[in-house]
Amino acid sequence: MDHVTDYLAGLDVPLREVGEKIRTVVDAALPEATAAVWHGHPVWGLGDQPGRTPVCLVKAYSSYVTFGLWRGQDVDDASGRLVPGARRMASVKLRTLDEIDPDLFTGWLRQAYALEAR
Repeated sequence: MDHVTDYLAGLDVPLREVGEKIRTVVDAALPEATAAVWHGHPVWGLGDQPGRTPVCLVKAYSSYVTFGLWRGQDVDDASGRLVPGARRMASVKLRTLDEIDPDLFTGWLRQAYALEAR
């Protein structure tokens, strides 16, 4: 098993299900990204060093999972769901599978990846 799988397996249901669903969305949207556990949670990025050019992250808390984008504030988000954070980051808090919109999240991911790939 890889470290991302271990991280997600350690979460309680329903957060595990949320994390696993997000992972499938990220993996499908960014097949060229490298996944690893970095600073204690899963991160996907460019190249073979996940922290050098990170694109997105999944981080579990007690009652929700954060799905974040390093350049999330630079991503077009007509839904208004991305909440600005530190630096250029933006994220969405997810508590249930129903809150995951694969098409919307794929659009965010592709934009975020393109921003980092420049």
